[in-house]
Amino acid sequence: MNRTLIVVGLLLLAGGLFWSKLRSLPLFRLPGDIMIDRPGFKFLFPVTTMLVASVVLSVVLWLLRR
Repeated sequence: MNRTLIVVGLLLLAGGLFWSKLRSLPLFRLPGDIMIDRPGFKFLFPVTTMLVASVVLSVVLWLLRR
């Protein structure tokens, strides 16, 4: 548990330090993400982004268990 908390803290720290670079990534604008933008209404369902995030998180957790 201690190692997990340290890794999560370091990831948050790295994300905060490189936030300007992270904002330029095309997350939530990937092909397959559903976006409905009408006057007075905006709906975003990031299907592809959620799949990519799930795969990345699964790989990271698998590596931490080893």
